[in-house]
Amino acid sequence: MIAEDITARRALEDELRLRARLFEPFFTTKERGRGTGLGLATVYGVVRQSGGFIWVDSVLGQGTSFTLDFPRAADVGDSRSLPAEQRTIPGAGEPILLVEDLLSVRTVMREWLARNGYRILEADSGETALKLTDSFHSSIDLLLTDVVMPAMSGRELARRVQVLRPEVRVLYTSGSTDDLIAHHGVLEAGLSFLQKPFTQQQLLQKLREVLDHGRPFSIG
Repeated sequence: MIAEDITARRALEDELRLRARLFEPFFTTKERGRGTGLGLATVYGVVRQSGGFIWVDSVLGQGTSFTLDFPRAADVGDSRSLPAEQRTIPGAGEPILLVEDLLSVRTVMREWLARNGYRILEADSGETALKLTDSFHSSIDLLLTDVVMPAMSGRELARRVQVLRPEVRVLYTSGSTDDLIAHHGVLEAGLSFLQKPFTQQQLLQKLREVLDHGRPFSIG
């Protein structure tokens, strides 16, 4: 009986820990390569940006249900009245070069950016990104690149892009540890960086910040 109680308590503790991370971006219980961990995080972001709430009700062995509650349209009001951290300024067709070697992550980021008004060029490697940079006949406003990629790091890619496009701004992303990021030279003063995991709103706000206030990078 005591053993059964301990087992039940551990199962409950595991469930509570899982619930606490349920809406965390990039958190998934699926095996590597089978899930992005962005589905529920995206839903949560949309619900919260709309001024709503989301609840989860789960019974071990029976299933899970989600309840979404949105305000009436008349109650939302002008978005300008929202706190600054809740506002999302859409793009105006700015060309963004998105470089991310993980297809699942790249796909989600592309969808986030495209539906918020940005024109997206995407690449799965530094080599492909350089070819796009060289062949694209219009301007590229910003390079959005992961730091740690096979064959060519994001920092090396940025250096080589500047040779072709001196005016390009750069926003780095990574889910690696601080030591690894520092090793790749991304914590240098003046460089823009967004730590994974991040939400759609965090990405859009940081992107807008770099586009509006950032300066083109220079080769160090």
